[in-house]
Amino acid sequence: MSIPKIIRSTYSVCPVCLSRIPAQHVEIGSNVYLQKKCVQHGFFSSVIWRSKTPIGEWIGDTPRIKKNENLNCPKACGICPEHRQGTCCVLLEVTSRCNLRCKYCFADSRNTDDPSLEQVQAWLRQLAVPGKTLVQLSGGEPTVRDDLPEIISSAKEAGCRYVQLNSNGIRLAEDKEFVRKLAEAGLSFVFMQFDGTNDEINRKLRGVDLLALKKQAIENCAAYNIGVTLVPTMVPGVNTDNIGELLRFAIAESPAVRGVHFQPVSYFGRIPERPVDEVRYTLDELIYDIEVQTKGQIKAKNLIPSRCDHPLCGFHGDFVVMPHGIEPLSGKYTSKGDCCGSEPVSADKNRAFVARRWERQVQEQESHSCCSKPDIHDMDYFLKRVKSHGFTITAMAFQDAGNMDLERLRRCSLHVFDNGRFVPFCAYYLTGWDMT
Repeated sequence: MSIPKIIRSTYSVCPVCLSRIPAQHVEIGSNVYLQKKCVQHGFFSSVIWRSKTPIGEWIGDTPRIKKNENLNCPKACGICPEHRQGTCCVLLEVTSRCNLRCKYCFADSRNTDDPSLEQVQAWLRQLAVPGKTLVQLSGGEPTVRDDLPEIISSAKEAGCRYVQLNSNGIRLAEDKEFVRKLAEAGLSFVFMQFDGTNDEINRKLRGVDLLALKKQAIENCAAYNIGVTLVPTMVPGVNTDNIGELLRFAIAESPAVRGVHFQPVSYFGRIPERPVDEVRYTLDELIYDIEVQTKGQIKAKNLIPSRCDHPLCGFHGDFVVMPHGIEPLSGKYTSKGDCCGSEPVSADKNRAFVARRWERQVQEQESHSCCSKPDIHDMDYFLKRVKSHGFTITAMAFQDAGNMDLERLRRCSLHVFDNGRFVPFCAYYLTGWDMT
């Protein structure tokens, strides 16, 4: 039996009372666990890494949280002066209603009244930094609001540079005229729930067949030049064996599809039971499975630890879809000038980089004739191709009460706007475990 080895000390929360408590990264065999003990509620352990890549190599020299730092985290999140990162993206909930009732969801949607358009407009004026802000309109399902185009127009008028829609895609598929209005209002891109390439997956995670609707939503968005990034929630035993097929589908849909943003499942919102390690899916497993299931077409070395958020929060890979396949534009720790190089980067720089990739650029007519092939070695052609067929593979591993690491939380750049406060995403949706 392997002897446990403490490899990093940090702070977390008790999953029951959510009090700030000491925690450790403990290596046992090939796995790394976040372990902690609450005086009142006992010992807790959650797997956070399965050593497909050495965790020390992945984290690097990321600063550790010290005993007297962030003492009020996460109870006083709002953003405090001790927070280590600015706001890259602002999430604004414009409704609590939804036209699905998924098993896995951050929020517990309710049939409550929507905030008024005037209230949403006031929030947008409060949160916007003119010329910079990327606002994510979320919920619930934002497209249940008929006035969503007016909300998007208001965001642009308030000075938001980018307006992102988080959506399950149902109305985008069923109402093409609505999509046109969203585009004319100034929608920048869509993050669309897309869990896999077969409806067995959709039935398990969302309760209904959705694949045909998702494909139609992509087509409708493409008709109005709205870029779509596919967002699968990755659940062990449900869709973690569909990664290769999902990526091949997404690449084939370029330039309409601008990338895939993987979200390993986290356990809050509607998940009442205490998760065991077998239902957790770690970032290093995801990276390993991407390379294996794409047969090396996408390599682990081209998926880079986040340098905007904490390295354990996610990764980023920058690619271009060429006529013969997909080519990497990023390599691990290759350039301090790259937004994903070895040095930490500001939220402003990260926002500008990823948003340019997610937006769909108007494609210029290629100059080659119908009887000739483009010269892929021509620099002008290549740069135009990067602009029109850029493709990202990214991931965000959200934290729940079991694996919450305050070292990670204080580097969060995705902030929920809540009545004048900017709250780190994982702190905003944090829910305690019921011991009954």
